[in-house]
Amino acid sequence: MRRPGLDLGDLGFERGAHLLVQRALRDLPPGAELPVAGTDPALEVHLEAWCRRQGHRVRRAEPDEDVRAWVTRGRTDLDRWSEAERAGRPAPTGIAARPQLHWGLAARGALIEPGGPELNVDLADRDLVWADIAPSLYAHAASVQWDPAKAVDWGADFTLPEEIERAVVQVMTFLVENEQAALVVPARLLARIHPHFREVLQLLAVQAADEARHVEVFTRRALLRSDEMGTSSAAGRESLATLVTEPDFSLASFLLSVLGEGSFLNLLTFIDRHAPDPVTRQVARLARQDEARHVAFGVAHLRHQASVDGSLRGRLRGAVEHRHQQLITNAGLNQDVYDALVVLAAGEWTPQGIERGYAEVQKLTSEMDEGRQHRLIGLGFPPDEAAELSALHTRNFM
Repeated sequence: MRRPGLDLGDLGFERGAHLLVQRALRDLPPGAELPVAGTDPALEVHLEAWCRRQGHRVRRAEPDEDVRAWVTRGRTDLDRWSEAERAGRPAPTGIAARPQLHWGLAARGALIEPGGPELNVDLADRDLVWADIAPSLYAHAASVQWDPAKAVDWGADFTLPEEIERAVVQVMTFLVENEQAALVVPARLLARIHPHFREVLQLLAVQAADEARHVEVFTRRALLRSDEMGTSSAAGRESLATLVTEPDFSLASFLLSVLGEGSFLNLLTFIDRHAPDPVTRQVARLARQDEARHVAFGVAHLRHQASVDGSLRGRLRGAVEHRHQQLITNAGLNQDVYDALVVLAAGEWTPQGIERGYAEVQKLTSEMDEGRQHRLIGLGFPPDEAAELSALHTRNFM
């Protein structure tokens, strides 16, 4: 049975006639004929050239026929490609366990033409990067992005004693340093992950954007009433360098998000509780909201991997011990930062106030330790081992 013919009118191939021919042939089986009519003078020549490239055959019509040509649908490259590739075609919402490197930057669910360059990524295994919570975390992250210029009342009216303001500046300087490390780690991992795992890429991209915002607001608060930043210790930078250089995705997530940023949740709560002014309180609360999401992804990813890799907990323990050995001679938390936290919690320059502030900082370190132990137990470590590993965490908090 012949399909009704195609009349191109005066439309020529130089003006898009091939789209109509292609559409008319699309649903015909190989070997079927399509009559093509039209008034363009060069129709037969252009139709023959196009069909030759596409794998179809053309027969010019006889003078007494009311069409210009007959096109016999051929078996095109697309047909052969479809048969070879459709079985392994990734579903738009499905996640392949090991996406092919030649898929490259193709959209998930696209019909991928064979060939093409392989993508230079080494994190192309679902279990190395995935967490089932990633899509919902990304959706939440995208919905709660905040503008530093509008979310913080930078014009709030307050005046602090010089020593208190100096303590705020020192704490903000410390936060900037740590948040810059927390920005670099996900940014470095992004380029190594197969784009098939787009939700993880999106989440890490937002995480890097979060940290960039934190750097901005902490810097802006530090310089709000001061012309100078605080001090940066060599020990602090050495501790952070061990995070930035960790090549393993899961170990980097563990050290940064589960242990480091997890401890920072307690620190930001402490700053919120003892903030001497509304701006300091606002930036601490906004940053904590983001950091909680980062920690949630790190924990969820490691729980997923622990379910498929029985050796994971041993590797996590090894990462903690290795980092501890690297930093065993490290002096720990910058004394200026420690003292600034005491001053913030004290709120006054009296023996009673300083004693109270010192006790609050001791309580903070205990809360950090309890939080780390809780997350480690959640990853399957026995309580005694969780306590041991938490105690080995860097004294620089992050």
